[in-house]
Amino acid sequence: MNEINESKYIQQHLANERTFLAWIRTAIAIIGIGFLTTSLHFNSLQGNPVQDRIAAGISVISIFIGFAIIIGSTINYYRTRRHINTQTFVSADVFIKMMTVVATIVLLLVTVYFFSLN
Repeated sequence: MNEINESKYIQQHLANERTFLAWIRTAIAIIGIGFLTTSLHFNSLQGNPVQDRIAAGISVISIFIGFAIIIGSTINYYRTRRHINTQTFVSADVFIKMMTVVATIVLLLVTVYFFSLN
């Protein structure tokens, strides 16, 4: 019976899969920002301990945020899949708000780091 329900809503399931993959790409990008910030910092000639802590913090926080995005997007994918099949779809308002906060935090941390270089 699941196959019949899913075949009725092929377009919605394909869109759900594309959205999931976009979240995975976002997670990889956020993790990459952390690694990039850290590698740029530690390859420079500066040795300020405050900047070292900020750069390491950005890296650690980016990794945790990336993993949280992967877990959250997987949960959201299966929740959306179930709602598509049962025709009870509700948009992911909380997930979008959470990701906005997360992206803002990462941006602020990177901004603080770059301003501390001067």
